[in-house]
Amino acid sequence: MSKPVVWVSRPFFPDIVDRLREHFDVRAETEERPFSPAELAERLADADAAIVGLADKIDGKVLQGAPKLRFLANLAVGYNNLDIDALTSAGVGASNTPDVLNETVADYAWALMLAAARRVGESERWLRDGQWHGSRFEGWLGADVHGKTIGILGMGRIGQAIARRASGFRAPVIYHNRSRLEASIERDCGARYVDKATLLAQSDHLILVLPFTPANRHTIGEAELKAMKRTATLVNIARGGIVDDAALARALTDGTIASAALDVFEGEPQVHPDLLKIENIVLSPHIASASRDTRRDMAALAVDNVLAAFGHGPHAGRPPTILNPGVLADAS
Repeated sequence: MSKPVVWVSRPFFPDIVDRLREHFDVRAETEERPFSPAELAERLADADAAIVGLADKIDGKVLQGAPKLRFLANLAVGYNNLDIDALTSAGVGASNTPDVLNETVADYAWALMLAAARRVGESERWLRDGQWHGSRFEGWLGADVHGKTIGILGMGRIGQAIARRASGFRAPVIYHNRSRLEASIERDCGARYVDKATLLAQSDHLILVLPFTPANRHTIGEAELKAMKRTATLVNIARGGIVDDAALARALTDGTIASAALDVFEGEPQVHPDLLKIENIVLSPHIASASRDTRRDMAALAVDNVLAAFGHGPHAGRPPTILNPGVLADAS
């Protein structure tokens, strides 16, 4: 009897992929590249399962060419690349990789905030350009982080991990969320709930940790930027599209806010050209979870989900982070 086929859309950690081979015919790509909808449909045509990434857009049209597909593991926390309704209608289970990257992403949020506030990127470029011929007492003045108010928009597990780090900087934390956290969690995080207007007005450093939804598109636009302090720093480690990148470029250019740091962008990997011309911004290519340990944990969780969906491993029959559990219940 032939093994079910699993397609792996990008190369990652061979020892982790090898865990699939006992139970699956593994067809793994040897290079990471974007796939067109037609190419995705071609590769999924005889696949029973797949492990994909954020760049792989799986919608109803692609699924029409994948009649055998039973399970799709997304190698990311976010899953706006997946049409969950279409997957559910087609009887395809889907999973993501939450929680294993919370602490690593929180570390990176602080790295970006510190780099933007203290003008690390600007000053390094200046140094590399051979312009450092001596120091000036009032040269490269940035903003302090210790003792300043940290604002967090979106207070899920990553937001909470960011907040917990603030105690070492003796920095008060305020947050806004769709719903207020329990009092015990607020105490653990040292965070105080405020409305969005207060968050914008009082934050010295504002970090965005929202999931992307159509309703959240351009949550931070021209009006919100004008409501912030002129000395403020904005950090986006959430998803591209939550910030209006064009409006942010204008705000940084005209001094509406002091600085920004972005790890995500609208239409990435494309970056709004105006952002590339600005000095008072730190830009990185969506790498907030890119530590070796964390990426291995993400890969292992994706493999665990696939194995479980087909009745193997310690979670047999119960993929640990399935997004549409009703699919498996309906199939049983």
